Amino acid sequence: MARKSSAIANWSQYLPLRIAAGLLQCFSPGQNLHTAAGIGSLLYRTNRKRRERTLDNIRLSFPEWDEAQVRETAERSYQSMVQLAMVDALIMTRLVTPDTWASYVHLKDVQPVLNALEEGKPLLMLTGHCGNWEMLAYTLSVIGFPITGLARPLDNPLINKWLLDIRQAHGLQVLTKWGATRELQRSIERGRHLGFIADQNAGDQGMFVPFFGRLASSYKSIGLLAMRYETPVAIAQARRVGHQFKYEFICRDVIRPEDWADQEDPLFYITARYNHALEQLIREAPEQYLWLHRRWKSRPRFEREGQPMPKTMIDKLAALPWMTDQELGRIVDASNRPAQTTSPVG
Repeated sequence: MARKSSAIANWSQYLPLRIAAGLLQCFSPGQNLHTAAGIGSLLYRTNRKRRERTLDNIRLSFPEWDEAQVRETAERSYQSMVQLAMVDALIMTRLVTPDTWASYVHLKDVQPVLNALEEGKPLLMLTGHCGNWEMLAYTLSVIGFPITGLARPLDNPLINKWLLDIRQAHGLQVLTKWGATRELQRSIERGRHLGFIADQNAGDQGMFVPFFGRLASSYKSIGLLAMRYETPVAIAQARRVGHQFKYEFICRDVIRPEDWADQEDPLFYITARYNHALEQLIREAPEQYLWLHRRWKSRPRFEREGQPMPKTMIDKLAALPWMTDQELGRIVDASNRPAQTTSPVG
């Protein structure tokens, strides 16, 4: 739940932000993005604790990389993070409108998504903390496919309302996470498309599926909604092109009800498959991923208890159509390492 703060503290944060947003309009998007990248590099160099977390996440995800590539990607990830927060979030709705969106967004590889949208049935649209995760749902709403998105409310209610009003100007509806389950169900029952940022840590009780060679906790709600309403799940990304305010939309996968109908554990299959698609998107532009966030914080119960991965879990992983022996061995080794056991996979 968003934390409560005093009115003085709220206004002391809100007013400078509004002033800064006004000053940004005195410069071109390119100039602002350059400035934001510099601030991102400064944050990368000065915040040791978060920098080390970022570096560790990249090292574990790309064990084949040398240290120079790891550090370059980490710094560029910080630059991307600040560019999104400082520039894109404030100019997106001003520049991307029903008349101008094509100047900033190229629908490079989203025909599967458009086909699903045009069927007239609800669609679950997933992305991750890669590229511009807000741009995807916002632009689709702008071009005529209204989407209901789920977002964490900001702690400052003044800033939260300001940004929500901006984002909802062209058909995008934003729900806060707290207590939104029933509202999401009503939205999908009314035929609206739902948008999720689907790579967030879901806690110790989440569903653990592969993500960059390690098990990661994922929310079960996406798969449960898809199964209950027999709704396709599309995984896509709005990826920045170069160092400018321009994006290309890329769809990596669309999971349809017939794909999970014959699966022994359809919920596990859906959750693992959309995480696999997100991983593919991130690998294509790793510098645009938010490596700072604690994606692998929660661990499955057998790891917390110092036990080796159960054979039932190994069998479920091995049954995934895209799973290779090498990747399976990597996942099992990563889980068993804390328990200092020998991997059961050859």
